[in-house]
Amino acid sequence: MVIDLEKGIQALGLMSGTSLDGLDLCMVHFTLQNGKWSYKILHADTVSYPEELKKALGSAQSMTAEAFARLHSDYGLYLGTQVKWFTQKYKVSPQLVASHGHTIFHQPAVRFTSQIGSGAGIAAEGGIPVVCDFRTTDVALHGQGAPLVPVGDRYLFPEYDFCLNLGGFSNISSEQPDGTRKAYDITAVNYVLNHYARRFGEEYDKDGLRARSGKVHPTVLYALNALPFYKKEGPKSLGREWVEEEVIPLIDSFGLTPEDALATYCEHVAVQTASHVTPGARVLVTGGGACNRYLIERMVAVASQVTYHIPNSLTIHFKEALIFAFLGVLYISDIPSCLSSVTGSLHDNIGGALYKI
Repeated sequence: MVIDLEKGIQALGLMSGTSLDGLDLCMVHFTLQNGKWSYKILHADTVSYPEELKKALGSAQSMTAEAFARLHSDYGLYLGTQVKWFTQKYKVSPQLVASHGHTIFHQPAVRFTSQIGSGAGIAAEGGIPVVCDFRTTDVALHGQGAPLVPVGDRYLFPEYDFCLNLGGFSNISSEQPDGTRKAYDITAVNYVLNHYARRFGEEYDKDGLRARSGKVHPTVLYALNALPFYKKEGPKSLGREWVEEEVIPLIDSFGLTPEDALATYCEHVAVQTASHVTPGARVLVTGGGACNRYLIERMVAVASQVTYHIPNSLTIHFKEALIFAFLGVLYISDIPSCLSSVTGSLHDNIGGALYKI
């Protein structure tokens, strides 16, 4: 695939987060001129998962090998049909699709990670070349395979001191004095908040209203802040397993009401975030958590000398899909997308696999 980056390329990014909110699709025009990347979001949309697929993705970690392989294939075909729907709806012809897939397992300590969604299936149904499987090479090189967004932060959002994403998990990145990029996961956010919102029959806590009605329990907050993960140094990342094995059982052991669990966990997120930003910093905040007014209020209260910048709605909701589109462009341009200073891998590497059609 030969691309003139000065004239630009149009790529469609697909993003599915651990909170199972749905599939984000973001079509972007990228250019590289005089060593500077620029982008323009052309179209973006979110598709809610059919209930059956949502249940399958939520329980995939306990499937038989055959059922898991079938889901990997079926989900890829589903993604391809959504690509076709998107291109027909907006009457567009992206040159490339870049898919995050849906993370089922993430265990970099044993050099193992799995983001399902067959690239062949996406390409076959969508009719467009696909780049996917962005993490496995980095994990094979003894890296965390995450976070991957920081390379996009470096090239697309250089005006901010920190880029913070509040998704199923929160991650943060910043440029260092030595010219390297530093990034890592901070904690779980919506993965936990949505868990307790579902106790009210709601998919999420809109504007943090349920949390606002609850009380922060200092003992639980202390226990959460004492979790061993927060003492780890260096590149580190989180997965579903950590939440299900350590966070939710800890909260539930105190018998909190769902409102109090939400209030306490929002405070926990605010405290943990504050420990990773510096006074006077400009912080770009994106992801679904940026729409949780109560959570943002608590973050501002805990770190009053920090400027948290909430961008336009498209950037809030589609930044990760935007950056995965960018990762696809980096892949076909032979530019490293996995930074060893971020993931801890043996060296920078070009993550991904290409499926032509």
